[in-house]
Amino acid sequence: MTDVKLTPNLSLYMVDVFGGRAMDGNPVAVVTGGEGLGDDEMARVTRWFDLSETVFLLPATTPDADYQARIFTPSRELPFAGHPTLGVCHVFAELFGRGGDAFVQECGAGLVTIRRTSEGLLSFAAPPLFRSGPASAAELDEVVRFLGITTDDVIDAAWIDNGPGWLGVRLASSAEVLELSLAGSWPSEINVGVVGPHETGDAEVDFEVRAFFSAPDGSIREDPVTGSLGASTATWLRESGVVDGGYVAAQGTALGRNGRVRISFDAEGCAWVAGETFTHVAGSLDLGRLGGFSG
Repeated sequence: MTDVKLTPNLSLYMVDVFGGRAMDGNPVAVVTGGEGLGDDEMARVTRWFDLSETVFLLPATTPDADYQARIFTPSRELPFAGHPTLGVCHVFAELFGRGGDAFVQECGAGLVTIRRTSEGLLSFAAPPLFRSGPASAAELDEVVRFLGITTDDVIDAAWIDNGPGWLGVRLASSAEVLELSLAGSWPSEINVGVVGPHETGDAEVDFEVRAFFSAPDGSIREDPVTGSLGASTATWLRESGVVDGGYVAAQGTALGRNGRVRISFDAEGCAWVAGETFTHVAGSLDLGRLGGFSG
């Protein structure tokens, strides 16, 4: 791979990922020059941003990768996440003039391949699942209580965890997905992705997706647009026989966003997840006046 020496200066890029319009997707903070930051310091920066994820663009530790990405939420480090993967690759390509068609990212989940679609969008290959298989009766009981529905409303429920811990739930329609009304808090950790089809003949989107997770304080949050869930849902839908080709999923509708996740499958059946990426903010990150930072 390319021998890239990243700048030692801390810089910050705010990238909108999966937006159907400007500032309508999921923002991710990409920090470069953080080689001198420790784990606790990366976590501290991430908590201060308070976005769903912050990703640190670092030199690769293997010759098989172009760069390394360390992905943090305000509460933990993730082995993989989708919109940070596209966001950090977007910044890498912009900074180092890499206008090529293929990239390899090193992250906690291993090596992830990213390529450009014919439309010029970045697209990542769905990583393997850490956990799969149907939800147990107890797990299904918890998730329907969490979503405020009944087991009769659920068409299918399965583990589709590629890092964040997703339990997938399929409902009969996009209307049912959008009508979900959750409680304000939940006593245990839970990460649920819900999907339902749009009416046949909808020219723009095929499925509606929503992603819910519990925060460390027990509150329930909804993610605007979720690449990891898009990847694992695509694999699940294809293996379940629900789809046999590519599709477009809408996400963030209930939050007033206009997210669009574009799914395709290669000849081997691997799902590829594509979306728009755009840098809205670029600048320096000054940590020099704060104690406890080595960067």
